[in-house]
Amino acid sequence: MVQLIVGKKGKGKTKCLLDKVNTEVKNVLGSVVFLDKNTKHMYELNNKIRLIVVPDFSITNSDEFIGFVSGIISQDHDLQQMYFDSFLKISCLEGKDISEVIEKLDKLSEKFGVDFVLSLSLDESELPESVKSKVVISL
Repeated sequence: MVQLIVGKKGKGKTKCLLDKVNTEVKNVLGSVVFLDKNTKHMYELNNKIRLIVVPDFSITNSDEFIGFVSGIISQDHDLQQMYFDSFLKISCLEGKDISEVIEKLDKLSEKFGVDFVLSLSLDESELPESVKSKVVISL
């Protein structure tokens, strides 16, 4: 399952994502990974959550990002949830169509049983029609 938290910059998406991941980690049996653009929120995350700073891995396009996510999934058979803060930035999709990448994440989710929660700096009205049904929180 892919869920989206959307809203313009500064609306509180990151706080919402952090609250969600810290609540969910208490209920999941498997592992949880949080992908971010920096370590700024490291101390706000429960210590059971693995923080990965995506820019450290020189991702330059959305295909590399999907490969990166696939690699994380392949090395952790207990992985249950992945959270992506600043999704457009870490996936190299700023100003681009996100529907193909969301579709690929959906397929990964279905095949490997990993849930994805993404924060996007876009209004719900700016989203492609194909992904609007995945919005769980609009700020």
